[in-house]
Amino acid sequence: MKILKSIFVATLFLASLTSFGQDKKANNIDNSNIALQGYSPVSYLDLNLAQRGSKSHKSTYEGIVYYFTSDTQKSTFDSNPKKYLPQYGGYCAFGTYAGAKFRVDPNKFLVMNNKYYLFLNNVELDAKQLWLKEKNDQKLISTANNNWKKLKKTYN
Repeated sequence: MKILKSIFVATLFLASLTSFGQDKKANNIDNSNIALQGYSPVSYLDLNLAQRGSKSHKSTYEGIVYYFTSDTQKSTFDSNPKKYLPQYGGYCAFGTYAGAKFRVDPNKFLVMNNKYYLFLNNVELDAKQLWLKEKNDQKLISTANNNWKKLKKTYN
């Protein structure tokens, strides 16, 4: 497993030098402060779908902007925003497990235990498939949770 983690981190590091630059914040946002690349957190968690939201249905929570597909989704989020926040600030769950922060493909995600996890996907690797290959969600989540305590404070 250590070899797989090392290969994963090395590959992601190289990828981050090109199109998937690492963010230096605790939340995976761009300069516009829009979370999830404009995808709806309510769609991920409640519908198990990756749906792009609209700026006509948006909320700001702790300085970060979230888009939704409808006013109903916006109201759902506004009533309990913490429930709908992405795990690991929206960074790649497998990357967090491996000890690094990487941008994600908003279409690559998993919903488990009323939480959603996002994953990097590019020409070189599909982090969601690496996660699924491990077949031990609790071990992955436990390690990622421990790593996130440190990573969320660091500038990668």
